[in-house]
Amino acid sequence: MSKLNQKALSIFALGGVGEIGKNMYVIQYADDIVVIDAGLKFPEEEMLGIDIVIPDITYLQENKDKIRGILITHGHEDHIGALSYVLRHLNVPVYATKLTIGLIEVKLKEAGLLGEAKLNLIDNKSEVELGCFTASFFKTNHSIPDSVGVCLDTPEGCIVHTGDFKFDQTPVNNQMSDMAKMAKIGERGVLALLSDSTNAERPGFTGSEREVGQAIKEQFHKCKGRIVVATFASNIHRIQQVIDAAALYDRKVTVIGRSMVNVVNIAIDLGYLNVPEGMLVEPEEINKLPAERVVILSTGSQGEPMSALTRMARSAHRKADILPGDTVLIAATPIPGNEKYVARTVDQLFRIGADVIYGSNIHVSGHGSAEELKLMLNLMKPKYFIPIHGEFRMLRQHALLAEQCGVQPENIFLIDNGDTVEISGGKARYGPKVNSGIVLIDGLGVGDVGNIVLRDRKLLSQDGILVVVVTLSKQNGTILSGPDIISRGFVYVRESEALLEEANRIVGQTLNRCMEENVNEWSSLKTNVRDALGRFLYEQTRRRPMILPIIMEV
Repeated sequence: MSKLNQKALSIFALGGVGEIGKNMYVIQYADDIVVIDAGLKFPEEEMLGIDIVIPDITYLQENKDKIRGILITHGHEDHIGALSYVLRHLNVPVYATKLTIGLIEVKLKEAGLLGEAKLNLIDNKSEVELGCFTASFFKTNHSIPDSVGVCLDTPEGCIVHTGDFKFDQTPVNNQMSDMAKMAKIGERGVLALLSDSTNAERPGFTGSEREVGQAIKEQFHKCKGRIVVATFASNIHRIQQVIDAAALYDRKVTVIGRSMVNVVNIAIDLGYLNVPEGMLVEPEEINKLPAERVVILSTGSQGEPMSALTRMARSAHRKADILPGDTVLIAATPIPGNEKYVARTVDQLFRIGADVIYGSNIHVSGHGSAEELKLMLNLMKPKYFIPIHGEFRMLRQHALLAEQCGVQPENIFLIDNGDTVEISGGKARYGPKVNSGIVLIDGLGVGDVGNIVLRDRKLLSQDGILVVVVTLSKQNGTILSGPDIISRGFVYVRESEALLEEANRIVGQTLNRCMEENVNEWSSLKTNVRDALGRFLYEQTRRRPMILPIIMEV
């Protein structure tokens, strides 16, 4: 990797471009680095057994003495989920708003890092000195309260990172986007804008969260039995509207799902959720209440296999079940890639006899559509534009919107993770690449599963494994016992005895031939066994199981 130009301002992403999730953006000038967000993303289908994916922070570890702080725009997992891994290696100051810090503290407590973490509270009026940078913040609307955009004054000029945003004119908590401050920043002059591209392909404006509240009230008005509402745990505005509807129709609410319980408790403690006295009940109590007085607030809007809603649909939840006659509101749309999980859960719910309401009528996005992205561009009037937070087609579409708003095409930079944009003397160009990539988390293992392990898992999942055990004599190299073949996930042994006997014979023949040719190095023996057996099995079955020879000497 080439070294970055010390005399230029460098902007790059370690995650979040060309993908949805694991947002992490870096701005560097000379010996000062500021990081914006540290998120995770959920694994793709081919990442067998992987729990979560986080950015590769090798570059930051190599330059940890230069990092002045991590600024967090809001409390969603794709912006804070990697913090507990990052702070193990980089104990640098973290700056975030009140609710975001509350959510971060829970994560760090679970990871045993809360004691050492340097968490700093900011709001939209804060100014923070970070080496040669000065960070200030502006209020934005999103599907979680306390979201902010970042304005970073640098020696080259002002860099703006919008965070995730939309322009909701009637937000649930009456906290409007700080458009006056955005316009003021734009008037002062913005050198480069990094802006959320999630809904760049969607024309018009994103609906107001209040519209969802109205739709939820209408459903509560119609329903005579129990109501189950599944939504994102972090969507506190949505949770507030469920609580308001429950209060209106005199229902009690129980909260199910660990992340939902955590967020509700934090939001109540910090004053972001207003819950009438006595409304929340324990899950055990709902069976004692009449059906028309019960609301179950649950995780699982994405059909995740271990989520509360999915387990209730399979009657595998310890505390609650879905019953015939229940109404289930899935107040979220599937994240790309989750459609089939959601469809499977909806199918199961209908099979039980529940009534399921899902789709766009009880959900609006937290991200601005095309007209709102244009509004941000027109408020900020940037010289250079870097679309972020989205798959490549979204970034491309956002670039076209920027052109419509007057940004010169040559001043728009479409980047991949690791690509740098260097600005020096007011002129921007592509710089050298930095180390970037993914780190896979499997259980407690961080980064110990790589492409080779995933390839092995894929092979095992497709064609199974054959273990060949042979004992050789140390004196003359003859076979003392075996070969014994153990098959797992390859063929049903009882119905394939002839095949395995022939495989045994081939292994014996191969070893004897090796002895005759004086090949007695273990690695060579294993390779010969693997090749001969692999060829035979492919001819007979058209399958390629993993072959694991175990050779012992006595």
